[in-house]
Amino acid sequence: MLFAAALLAATTASSAQEGESAAERIARQAELEAVEGSIALTRERLTELRAEIAALDQDRETLSRTLIETNKRVQELETQFAGTERRLGALGQNEASLRASLLERREVLIEVLAALQRIGHRPPPAILVRPEDALSSVRSAILLGAVVPDLREAANQLAADLRQLQSLRAEMERERDRLRGDAASLLEERTRMQLLVEQRKKDRARSVTALEDEERRAAALAEQATSLKDLIARMEDEIEAAAKAKAEAEAAAAKNRELAEADRDRRRPKSLGNADRLAPAVSFADAKGLLPLPASGSIVRNFGADDGIGGTTLGMSMATRPRGQVSSPADGWVVYAGPFRSYGQLLIINAGDGYHVLLAGMDEIDVQLGQFVLAGEPVATMASPKLASADPADIVSTQPALYIEFRKDGSSIDPAPWWAATSDEKVGG
Repeated sequence: MLFAAALLAATTASSAQEGESAAERIARQAELEAVEGSIALTRERLTELRAEIAALDQDRETLSRTLIETNKRVQELETQFAGTERRLGALGQNEASLRASLLERREVLIEVLAALQRIGHRPPPAILVRPEDALSSVRSAILLGAVVPDLREAANQLAADLRQLQSLRAEMERERDRLRGDAASLLEERTRMQLLVEQRKKDRARSVTALEDEERRAAALAEQATSLKDLIARMEDEIEAAAKAKAEAEAAAAKNRELAEADRDRRRPKSLGNADRLAPAVSFADAKGLLPLPASGSIVRNFGADDGIGGTTLGMSMATRPRGQVSSPADGWVVYAGPFRSYGQLLIINAGDGYHVLLAGMDEIDVQLGQFVLAGEPVATMASPKLASADPADIVSTQPALYIEFRKDGSSIDPAPWWAATSDEKVGG
């Protein structure tokens, strides 16, 4: 009675799972979130990474190039991780639907099982063994001819569902293994990134005491500023590092304008230059279609969209992974790095020629006032899911949101024309 065994297994499995779908969904989400936290680098691998960083040539070009390459790998791994999570979620929903279908057919399964059991307990008489029961045999044959096809069809459907359930579970286990592998690789690259950022901080030539004094003054100015435009103006007028950054940005922009005037017919560049540049290789206006998005994630709100409170958004928002890596979308100088009103942690980069790039919603900023950063160079780390973003509409989101705003001469502009269409067109470091 193979059909009966299959049906009995299906009914037993369905009964055991009844009422657990909600709890399983919560458990599955907790499992996904715990994968990253449950993986740790061995002491030996951490020592190897430290030795690798220490062995780097201690010049800015090597450090910047390594930072940009590592950041690219981190963001690619974050994208892979998110894709695996989505596939696991879809497989979990399919599994839940299949189980629900089995539960809905419990009464039918019970009836089929009962019929099969009755047939097993009281099999039809065999005419060759008991010729006197020929009439009973004919009656049983007629009855079985009417019932067995339906039983067989039901049993075949259940067997197919059980095979599909088994296949789903095997696929989910493969995806979990892939998730663990991605998490391990992501942890290693993030650790390498952290060590590189620490090395970059050590290489900063400015006095730590002077920097701390300016950061305190910057925090005081942020308290007094009434708007972002006011904050930028105050910083670039009253803070030495920001003022120096502004001067360098203006000088670089003027140089790029002179080069453009001298060569009006030059072909449009496909990248912004190499990692050894200490100033933008092209003006910000000429970088349209070249800039990389600053994080791995999906755009959830574009410039000019309804902000939900009667106005329109002045920037765009990206949903990112918790603790995701944030990179600078453009070359420029840091003129503010710290908390500011409802924006939380705010980073402002002077890209030259009156352009500023604003990033908000991060948890940690890894660059300092006056520092020159390259497009694609890591500058910050995103918050955990429980922290609100700079965008009021994203406060209830389960993912952290990165807020991005471009400004020209103090006015917000649409950043869409600046983003690279494909990865091949993104800035090379």
